[in-house]
Amino acid sequence: MITRPEARTAAPRHAQPQERQTRQVALTALALLVLIALAAALRLAALDSHPGGLYEDEAAEGNDALRLLNEPGFHPAFFADDGGREALFGYLVAGVFRTAGASVVALRVTAALLGVLAVAVTPLLLRRFGRTATLAGTTWAAGSLWLIAVSRDGMRNVLVPLVGTLAMAALLAWHDRPSPPSAALAGATCALGLWTYQPLKLLPLLVLAWLLWIRHADKPRWRQLRHTARWAIAAYALVAAPIAAAAITDPATYFGRGAAVSAFHSGDDAASLPMHVLRTLGMFGVTGDPNPRHDAASIALLPPLIALLAALGAWRAWRNRRDGGHALLLIAVPVFLLPPLLATEGSSPHFLRSLGLAPVAAGLVGLGVKEAIERGRNLQGRQGALAAATAATAALALMTATGAHAYFSRTVSERYDAYAYDLVALADAARQPGATVVLDEYRAYVVRFVDRDQLPRIVTPGATLDAPPGTPILARDRDDLRRTVGTAAAERATVVARDPKGAPVVWQVTL
Repeated sequence: MITRPEARTAAPRHAQPQERQTRQVALTALALLVLIALAAALRLAALDSHPGGLYEDEAAEGNDALRLLNEPGFHPAFFADDGGREALFGYLVAGVFRTAGASVVALRVTAALLGVLAVAVTPLLLRRFGRTATLAGTTWAAGSLWLIAVSRDGMRNVLVPLVGTLAMAALLAWHDRPSPPSAALAGATCALGLWTYQPLKLLPLLVLAWLLWIRHADKPRWRQLRHTARWAIAAYALVAAPIAAAAITDPATYFGRGAAVSAFHSGDDAASLPMHVLRTLGMFGVTGDPNPRHDAASIALLPPLIALLAALGAWRAWRNRRDGGHALLLIAVPVFLLPPLLATEGSSPHFLRSLGLAPVAAGLVGLGVKEAIERGRNLQGRQGALAAATAATAALALMTATGAHAYFSRTVSERYDAYAYDLVALADAARQPGATVVLDEYRAYVVRFVDRDQLPRIVTPGATLDAPPGTPILARDRDDLRRTVGTAAAERATVVARDPKGAPVVWQVTL
């Protein structure tokens, strides 16, 4: 008679661990949804007014997206204009334009959604490191000013965190479950990196170094990977084929931009290289990007407290380096430091050239929080673990709050030059019958996009101008007008637009 109640009481006790695990999974999923929502808010809020303007490289992406939609036979894998650009982002923008119409906001919404998607796939990479590392690394990705700023500009480099995360996650899936399908997925996602931006061209180097390490550290796993590697190579070759064809048929265009900004061709003297290296390494906790499009308020790529967490995570990864996942994160650091270190053209540190490090940083920060909590537990038990978790959470929250404030509090004056507000003003002023704009080809990208439905005639400064009387001629300064229409006509020009400080940015004269 007593066996039935005993059975009834025993079952719930036996089920408690399962119920606890189910509850933890549900809470983790809810927390990740909240983080994705936070990422969406930080990337999509006020996108119609902030950053405003339209940078020339953004306009080039928009113009090529319009060509994809409207120009028969135009479907390249690599755009030849604007220094050469991988075309994947342009195709995505074209799809958004077809649905929502062409506009600056639609261009930037495309980038913002890709930035949100990059945060959403971060748990795929980090889940093998545990729940704490997954939540902490995803929190960093959602709130990082570096990634927020990149996601709000309509340029192809926003694809790097997304595709880089997917590629590294696919590599770890292949490592953990070697099979032809997992190998093919890893090869295909790595090849997709060729369709994004410069840093992910180094994915094959990362894979080669990683496999060599596995061969040294884990021979049984190496044998399993070796037997399926041909599937990875075949998938890589298939996805890379269109880009490879573009590189072979027009190597000057494909390799030209990368070669031009490197230390070997940029013209920088050897004495400047040590400072370039120091400033680049200083982005971990010390130095912000001087280019305000890539960041704000001189905030470092990893602020000081977050850099400490990442260093703690790197130490944990080093102790566990014989594991393929930890080894992949460690090897990726020097590989993806190569683009910002070797490219000396422009300012440094250069956060766009460092984007290959985005998934690595998420992993190291996540591991760092996990390590901090374990050290706290070892020192003070449960209270120490709670204190470490609270401190890490506070550091990530502070990073998010200060970064968001720095970005959204910038005035139009602070953004004016970085986002070419003057070119947008010129394009707006040129919306009049018969207008001619005096502008070089690079800056003309903005006018071509903004005035796409009523495109003025565009001539380069100093070009011979044959225009009838009554033609309005517009330029960014009087010198360009003098070179094109002569001194007498230029002296009659009037100012039609000024920057926030009152300086003239658009001049007009009527012949």
